[in-house]
Amino acid sequence: MQVLTFLSSFCFSLSTAFYFHVGEREEKCIIEDIPSDTLITGAFKIQQWDVVRQDFLESAPGLGLFVTVTTYNEEVLLSKLYGPQGTFYFTSHSPGEHIICLESNSTRLVSFGGSKLRIHLDIRVGEHDLDAAIAQAKDKVNEVSFKLEHLIEQIEQIVKEQNYQRDREENFRMTSEDTNSNVLWWAFAQTLIFISVGILQMKYLKDFFIAKKLV
Repeated sequence: MQVLTFLSSFCFSLSTAFYFHVGEREEKCIIEDIPSDTLITGAFKIQQWDVVRQDFLESAPGLGLFVTVTTYNEEVLLSKLYGPQGTFYFTSHSPGEHIICLESNSTRLVSFGGSKLRIHLDIRVGEHDLDAAIAQAKDKVNEVSFKLEHLIEQIEQIVKEQNYQRDREENFRMTSEDTNSNVLWWAFAQTLIFISVGILQMKYLKDFFIAKKLV
């Protein structure tokens, strides 16, 4: 398993779109830091390299994508096989880093393991598909209502993210204070040990000199 060097920060963006290259049947993972009780939507598309055209094809027939989402506590939130293009959803149950792994899974009888693939991935945090909802709206009133609901969802997601970051800062501050307190006590204990050793050495030398009748 290969992990992409990608740690998203949802304080700045609620959507992350990018693409990466993999070999067929090769697994790659990304790490997302997500607040609790948050809906995550991931839209993906696979393109296959054409040796003759020396370019990626618009589609990849016969290929599928196996998506697995786990937490660092090894809780499996999603494990499903999709086609060459689709959308997956999952909801986080606890705050922290979530691991999203993608692996191409050929449905063809003959699989060329060295085939080069390009995977487009668009991850959205706390958002529903607004365009699809508006397309189903029958009048302007419904369209405005959908937009307002979408805006409220975004505001709630921003507030939730701020609370999550505030909790992380509080935990970090408490950890720093505990560490500083432990360092202070350890320094105090070291000072007492050095003073005690010095006193014992002086007493030992005094007794030695008295025993040798040097004083």
